[in-house]
Amino acid sequence: MKSGRTAEVRRKTSETDITLKFDIDGTGVYAIDTGVPFFDHLLELFSKHGKFDMEIKAKGDIEVDYHHLVEDTGITLGDAFEKAIGDKGGIRRFASCLVPMDEALVRVSIDISGRPFLYYEVPVIDPHILHFNAGLVEEFMRAFAHGAGITLHIDSIRGKNTHHLVEACFKAFGLALFDATRITGKGVPSTKGVL
Repeated sequence: MKSGRTAEVRRKTSETDITLKFDIDGTGVYAIDTGVPFFDHLLELFSKHGKFDMEIKAKGDIEVDYHHLVEDTGITLGDAFEKAIGDKGGIRRFASCLVPMDEALVRVSIDISGRPFLYYEVPVIDPHILHFNAGLVEEFMRAFAHGAGITLHIDSIRGKNTHHLVEACFKAFGLALFDATRITGKGVPSTKGVL
């Protein structure tokens, strides 16, 4: 990984063991292995469309449920983002993105504010995508927002297919976070002088 806005984080609990490398200024290169193929795919979408380089190796008690692994990966990735973004000097800070996927249309809006908050309004019409529970996407996004210290709004404008809605969420999330992290000036973009 390049030097600059990068971070390496490890989170080890009695339920999960996650090692992660994250580069904000990458090209969308990823190596992801969580043991949950559809979750890997969602993280790959985030990496590719956000142009973030990511390496994730995650193990968890997936024989119990995927919840611990998905949530702890969100926490770890959010922590890595918060470390990599540094003092936030010169960043755009705000961004929004609309992503269509067939009949689905999802909107993501971000403020790299230092104030963690998630608003999530995406219907789970059919929770099961093979073995993955689509309801865990909200848990991942909440964990990321809190770890990263960002305000994150995700809502569907329309959509019927849960697979399409979930994929559109991760694509829009990557694209919006890419835009919000671009260096567009100097100094911290806040009248408070700190984020």
